[in-house]
Amino acid sequence: MADQQQPLLNRIVVSRDICHGKPRIDGTRVMVHQVLGLLAAGKSIDEITSSEYFPDITPDDVLACLAYASRIVENDTVIPTA
Repeated sequence: MADQQQPLLNRIVVSRDICHGKPRIDGTRVMVHQVLGLLAAGKSIDEITSSEYFPDITPDDVLACLAYASRIVENDTVIPTA
């Protein structure tokens, strides 16, 4: 699965001097957390890429944000508290 996600993950970049070092879609100032927040709020990919939100990104950019979040969660260490 990781190999299939790599082209999508290449769309996500981190630059210390842009967007305070937050992960963002390459070539934009659209941060991953902004896209994930819209998805969590129930917005569709078509809505997110529309002129209402981020017309400069593509559906694949939205999928790249999901792939990035998936990779972060997959590699996260969770310590149960109960």
